[in-house]
Amino acid sequence: MAVRFQADADLNQIIVSAVVRHEPTIDFRTALAAGLAGMADQEVLALAARDRRLLVTHDRATMPRHFREFIRSQHSAGVIVIPQDLQIRTAADDLILIWTATNEEEWIDRIEFLPI
Repeated sequence: MAVRFQADADLNQIIVSAVVRHEPTIDFRTALAAGLAGMADQEVLALAARDRRLLVTHDRATMPRHFREFIRSQHSAGVIVIPQDLQIRTAADDLILIWTATNEEEWIDRIEFLPI
């Protein structure tokens, strides 16, 4: 099945907009649509796992640690960490490449850092 993305509350919305503008068929749910505001990392990971969505975040400080803890007890749909200073175009292109070239099964319990 095709990768479906979930934006974390800290993800720059311009990245989501750029991805969807260039590839309108990508399923990229915003943090607002998912109601993520104020949720702890573990709750965000649980929601993304439940909905089988690859979580996309800027949170390099805490998310990798929380991800490692999370996958000790349950499966994750995966996490992509995007550096804050990565150009919007590069981030969007990499996410579109991930959507095009991989499937959701390849991301189970996996964390990756952009750029590719």
